[in-house]
Amino acid sequence: MLQQVGSRRMIAQFDYRYRLIFAFFLVLLACVVIRLGYLQIMEHGLYGLYASDQHDLQKKLLPTRGRIFLRDAQDGSLTPLATNRLSWQVYAVPRDMPSTIIPNLAKELAIALHKNEADVITQLTKRPDDPYELLAKDVSTDVVDHLRSKNLTGIGFVKMTARMYPERGLGGQLIGFVQEDEQGVMKGRYGIEGSFEDVLSGVSGSLIAEKDASGRRLIFGDTQLREAKDGSDIVLTIDRGIQFKACMIIQEAVKRHQADDGTIMIMDPQTGAVMAMCSAPDFEPANYGETKNLRIFNNPATFVAYEPGSIFKAFTMAAGLDAEKINPKTIYNDTGKEEIDDFTIRNSDKKAHGVQTMTYALDESLNTATIFVQRLLGKDRFRQYVELFGFGKQTGIGLNPEVKADISGLSKKGSIFAATGSFGQGLTTTPIQLVAGYGALANNGKLMRPYIVAETIHPDGTREKTKPLEVAQPISSRASRLVTGMLISAVENGHGKRASVPGYWVAGKTGTAQVPKKNGKGYETDVTIGSFAGFAPANDPRFVMLVKITRPRDVQWAESSAAPVFGEMAAFLLSYLRVPPERTVKEVKLPPLPTMPLATTTTNTVQQ
Repeated sequence: MLQQVGSRRMIAQFDYRYRLIFAFFLVLLACVVIRLGYLQIMEHGLYGLYASDQHDLQKKLLPTRGRIFLRDAQDGSLTPLATNRLSWQVYAVPRDMPSTIIPNLAKELAIALHKNEADVITQLTKRPDDPYELLAKDVSTDVVDHLRSKNLTGIGFVKMTARMYPERGLGGQLIGFVQEDEQGVMKGRYGIEGSFEDVLSGVSGSLIAEKDASGRRLIFGDTQLREAKDGSDIVLTIDRGIQFKACMIIQEAVKRHQADDGTIMIMDPQTGAVMAMCSAPDFEPANYGETKNLRIFNNPATFVAYEPGSIFKAFTMAAGLDAEKINPKTIYNDTGKEEIDDFTIRNSDKKAHGVQTMTYALDESLNTATIFVQRLLGKDRFRQYVELFGFGKQTGIGLNPEVKADISGLSKKGSIFAATGSFGQGLTTTPIQLVAGYGALANNGKLMRPYIVAETIHPDGTREKTKPLEVAQPISSRASRLVTGMLISAVENGHGKRASVPGYWVAGKTGTAQVPKKNGKGYETDVTIGSFAGFAPANDPRFVMLVKITRPRDVQWAESSAAPVFGEMAAFLLSYLRVPPERTVKEVKLPPLPTMPLATTTTNTVQQ
């Protein structure tokens, strides 16, 4: 009896254990089924990537770079300035290559990839167990198709995207370029590509998987895929037709005058939108590697500060008008020179003009006149006006690098610094600051922030437009109108005649500035920078423009270098923008090109 009871207990215990083991495996099987179902359904895309080629995985992990567009004012169409194209990388797996086939293989690769056969052999044989050897980047689809047709052992291909710049001659310094960094990641450098890298580049994806101690991925471990976010497209304020013409004109001017360089900038004074920005010499973004002088990569419009010369006189006159210290008919006695702090400052023509009005003084670009106005304002108030016009600080255009330039001399003790600053000497500005400042003169005294990106188009299709921003009002609307009239006279009756356009009123001013010596003592002999800044039509400006020519060898004054370039470009703009003539066209008789020597003085002042 006891034996039967014991047997029953043993059977019961066995049955219990059996049921427990069965339940355990049943639960385990259910977990496996659920996990497999999850992997097949919820992570089907992820494991599909594991099973696909490398390019499909790259598409998920590497973002597509945003494009850069220009808009054409004539029809509103967009033209790609920078876009992407299909490209390939060709690589070898030397460990999969029998040594007997390497000579023939190297010959085929050398021909197709335009490489030296001996170099290819070196790549294939230097490490026989090498699992990966990159042979060529940026290979065309035609070449890849040809190599594939040969069924070459150990040769593989990776589909990539490469940057393409379809337009030529539109300003490499504006556009910038894309370059591979130390980690092999493509990064924007200089210009729009570099300044808006965060917008264009997007965000790379990531693939995180649990691994065992030996580094192998665990099948049942957690795997997280974060797909890349593509970069946004950028639409510039630059007009394609205007930019092309501006680049062509400035290149021709630099060549004609055998100048060191030249810059032209055009902006809408009412909004601050930059319509064109180009300099010479320049480079082509598609061939940036051929540029030997790396300084050419920097954009002179924002990066190069210089003493502007007499184009700065317009701001001194505007300040005097705004403070009601002068009016266009205010008279003063020009003795031809001023004695200040043991320095003698003379007019560029070394002449005394006697009793004259402010308008005449601006026509003839008399240094003594702006000193007269600056004295009426006082040092501190004059400096405040200069700062209000945006000098001595970045404009905020968004193009890097942008320098602040230097107006610190206006804060120094002594009267000489404010005196020379009144006619644009002893302080520095950048082309973008000057364009913005003249924009305020043209725009009823309102200083607008220059901007170059009109619109950002995000990957989801949403659009973000840039809104014009007024940053200051350095002068009143009344002062703006008065100084505009004086600048019209400077073109009609003064040194700016070659900047005029028949049928239109043009407002502007020349500036012939000397270049300081590198050691900071005095100025270079017979070295000048010619500038012209202005706007048109004067009473309802459609554009404001600056032209700068550095060290022209054949002419001395800005009226013969920068002013004619302004006039040619202004004529094109007024026609291109379909601005109807506002006055009777009359023939303007221009004087012969001046060939007078530099008017050196105690302070080496040459301002016209």
